[in-house]
Amino acid sequence: MTQEERLCAQELVDFIAECPSMFHTVYAACTRLDEAGFTYVPESHAWEVVPGGRYYTTRNGSSVIAFAVGEHALDDRDAFHFQLAAAHADSPAFKIKSAPELEGPEGYLRLNAEAYGGMIDYTWFDRPLSLAGRVLVRNGAKVESRLVALDEDVALIPSLAVHLDRAVNDGFAPNRAIDLCPLFSAGELDAGAFDRMLAQKLGVESKQILARDLFLYSRQKGCVWGAAGEFVSSPKLDDLMCAFASLKAFLASGNDACVRVWCCFDNEEVGSNTKQGAMSTILRDVLERACEGLGLAREDYHRAVARSMMVSCDNAHAVHPNRTEKYDAGNRCRLNGGIVIKEAANQHYCTDAFSRAVFAAVCDDAGVPYQTFANKSDQAGGSTLGNLSNTQVSMHGVDVGCPQLAMHSSYETSGVRDVSLAIAALTAFYGADIRIDGASGATV
Repeated sequence: MTQEERLCAQELVDFIAECPSMFHTVYAACTRLDEAGFTYVPESHAWEVVPGGRYYTTRNGSSVIAFAVGEHALDDRDAFHFQLAAAHADSPAFKIKSAPELEGPEGYLRLNAEAYGGMIDYTWFDRPLSLAGRVLVRNGAKVESRLVALDEDVALIPSLAVHLDRAVNDGFAPNRAIDLCPLFSAGELDAGAFDRMLAQKLGVESKQILARDLFLYSRQKGCVWGAAGEFVSSPKLDDLMCAFASLKAFLASGNDACVRVWCCFDNEEVGSNTKQGAMSTILRDVLERACEGLGLAREDYHRAVARSMMVSCDNAHAVHPNRTEKYDAGNRCRLNGGIVIKEAANQHYCTDAFSRAVFAAVCDDAGVPYQTFANKSDQAGGSTLGNLSNTQVSMHGVDVGCPQLAMHSSYETSGVRDVSLAIAALTAFYGADIRIDGASGATV
């Protein structure tokens, strides 16, 4: 690993530390967009869009879409199009319920939490945990949203001693309503302490707190490690690694011939079927309003989408060193081997021969390595952003990701070099002048 590669991986670690919830991820991204000279255009305001302009909008404080209009994007209206990359801001975690406390037994006070997404449950045991998200506060006639990330650990999910469960190592399937209730106090705190803690943090009274979207998270910071410095481990690599890499590529790239778009959606881990998810109208709304702001007709919008391409970015499964039998013999990826093109015959990934060929050609021209992943044929795989967003905005798309181990663990592992290689691949995509002709051909 080079020093530059390690520094880039450390920058990823620092970014993730800023992002203990999807709300913080969007805030961190918006801060970087502001610093790069992008203009915030709220959905509720009128938009003024011009060639050469750079803009972003948010929805729910947990999804963000930015776009940069090329200076010459309108020179040839028969070639006007979008080049998009999309990642997601959320990760599996435990969400605190509206009634946050469970009293007893024996003077204990526990938190009432439920699973958000499909995490590996056992990785959350015996790990000091904090809280992050947003709190809605009454301030006179106003209801205000406040970001919260506690700077201390306040909960822990304790294991049952092996002496009381001798078969625990033979197989453990914890009951989320029994085994996964976080310990909050052993008697020093009483009912109502949870909101009192939040109120003190926010500088308000407990009665002003009306609602919360709060998640447990690990404050253990990520790290670059290994005798050769080849690994990076952190909470939330899925999918903040791709969110980081795609944002870095978006901000570093330039392309005067198209409209470059960067998307970071919420709620991928729970299906994306929300007002701010990939299946919502947010992407369609942004692209339509960008066209309208540029003086284009609805017909121009439809023609542009037909000429456009999305790179859906969500991490991929690297071969596990102890369980190689779980992976396809030929379509497998490794750490530090480069960005992964993901395919599935059931179309849970949006990659097809056309989109794969275009993305591969872009990477080949830039001299950036890439890998292939497909699930073993007797094993079902997951799904991600590409096909879900296509329910609202149908365009050519390819699913890619960074290879990683322990996906959906509370602490995940990837390769140091893959951070830089992902940025290089996505920068090449954003910078290429991709001209698509239906599904019969393209120039890159």
